[in-house]
Amino acid sequence: MTASQALLDEAVRLQADAVIVHHGYFWKNESPVIRGMKRRRLKTLLANDINLYGWHLPLDAHPELGNNAQLAHLLGINVLGEIEPLVPWGELSMPVSGLELASWIEARLGRKPLWCGDTGPDTVSRVAWCTGGGQSFIDAAARFGVDAFITGEVSEQTIHSAREQGPAFLCRRPPRHRAGRHSRPQ
Repeated sequence: MTASQALLDEAVRLQADAVIVHHGYFWKNESPVIRGMKRRRLKTLLANDINLYGWHLPLDAHPELGNNAQLAHLLGINVLGEIEPLVPWGELSMPVSGLELASWIEARLGRKPLWCGDTGPDTVSRVAWCTGGGQSFIDAAARFGVDAFITGEVSEQTIHSAREQGPAFLCRRPPRHRAGRHSRPQ
């Protein structure tokens, strides 16, 4: 959950002392200037003496409770290490096709992933994943030699990287207005 203005307005209404969210406000490589939407949100917090706790990276990275760890558990992935921080890799309990992996993800997460069916080897065993916006890690996953890369977001260049470098690419299905553009060959 993001600390949106609507959430903060509800916290004010309830006279909350704190708001706990997944996505906070300050990100690496972001401008330190506070204005516009961020200014209004911070003003609401400060004027109403509400603390904001954002657990994004600590939750994603936690080895047992984190989103990456939970996805590994749900998909039966034996975690063997990290390609880099926040990008674990491991082996599936049994080799499957890319289509079977996509079906497996859909069955366990209750949502159909975007699967680029023309990427990756015939059999998937070694996988890497990043549950958040990890599409930029596709090149590192390809260099590492995994059969598939699973992530929470997609961009056009990610699809081309997967097609040209080899790992099967699966991600959370993008919003409807973008789905067609990313799922068709370019």
